[in-house]
Amino acid sequence: MNSSDVNFSLLQSQPNVPAEFFWPEKDVAPSEGDLDLPIIDLSGFLNGNEAETQLAAKAVKKACMAHGTFLVVNHGFKSGLAEKALEISSLFFGLSKDEKLRAYRIPGNISGYTAGHSQRFSSNLPWNETLTLAFKKGPPHVVEDFLTSRLGNHRQEIGPLDHLSFRSGDLAVVTLYKTICQSQVFQEFCDAMNGLVMDLMELLGISMGLKDRTYYRRFFEDGSGIFRCNYYPPCKQPEKALGVGPHNDPTAITVLLQDDVVGLEVFAGGSWQTVRPRPGALVVNVGDTFMALSNGNYRSCYHRAVVNKEKVRRSLVFFSCPREDKIIVPPPELVESEEASRKYPDFTWAQLQKFTQSGYRVDNTTLHNFSSWLVSNSDKKST
Repeated sequence: MNSSDVNFSLLQSQPNVPAEFFWPEKDVAPSEGDLDLPIIDLSGFLNGNEAETQLAAKAVKKACMAHGTFLVVNHGFKSGLAEKALEISSLFFGLSKDEKLRAYRIPGNISGYTAGHSQRFSSNLPWNETLTLAFKKGPPHVVEDFLTSRLGNHRQEIGPLDHLSFRSGDLAVVTLYKTICQSQVFQEFCDAMNGLVMDLMELLGISMGLKDRTYYRRFFEDGSGIFRCNYYPPCKQPEKALGVGPHNDPTAITVLLQDDVVGLEVFAGGSWQTVRPRPGALVVNVGDTFMALSNGNYRSCYHRAVVNKEKVRRSLVFFSCPREDKIIVPPPELVESEEASRKYPDFTWAQLQKFTQSGYRVDNTTLHNFSSWLVSNSDKKST
């Protein structure tokens, strides 16, 4: 089975979910309640209020040491941008299967469409569709250009968007055209997300008490990002399936926009706990790369996405990544004492990314296993 074989419209009409989408009991254990996350108001930090910045940093530190996740509000996004980006993602996932497959994710590439990640795995498949787009600061149309190149550009065939006929027979081509024409919203959303990540990196540096509070901001200035639209169709057996299995993100930090359907769960205090959507709030998760940059002081967030029996769930995710060849090394002050020796070997994002894309399925031991593999390979080369 591969992504071209997975058609969730057809699967939803079947009486049972295929066994390939079943997960082990330990992975689908039900949530035991709601996770009480700190809500970090960024307005004081963004406006240069030092007292409010220190309060925010203190709350961030507590959350990152406990489970690696927190919420942010007043993050500076233009009004309506997040809602518009969700709307465009819905347009894409509403296209026919054949149209979506024009943006198929070629093995080894970051960008593209997948359904159930069945091109990589044959069991424990996620009940989701994704559209992933590579982002790099600078090129003004890098996100938009991918969709146009894959889906086509019908401007000359159809004319201006405002003049489109919405006759029922034209609905499919209208939806496709609207998706392409408005894909610049994704570009704008990624630019906003990347700007927020830079601010969060500085706040994380403050929370750790670094002498140079801009250490992490500067570290990621020449980095990149991965933007992902997630679509979780209704599932007839949600107690056996998962939208995304339990894992830690291998990237640095993740910023997540949820719609109003519950689905995100974090493992904290020995059990799975629900992170309920909050209007205007974004979820921030620490990933493995930042855990290494903090020398293990901040925890990578162990999380999953559950599915709903009746409702579609959507989310937009931005994963921040350092420059591929940059050495991941914590600030000197975090490793200068004997008690704070290095917990992870030097590595680059390119090495970790290759490890996770070469058959290893990310989980909550990815960084540990990657570090062991790296040390083992280094020892072999030196003998």
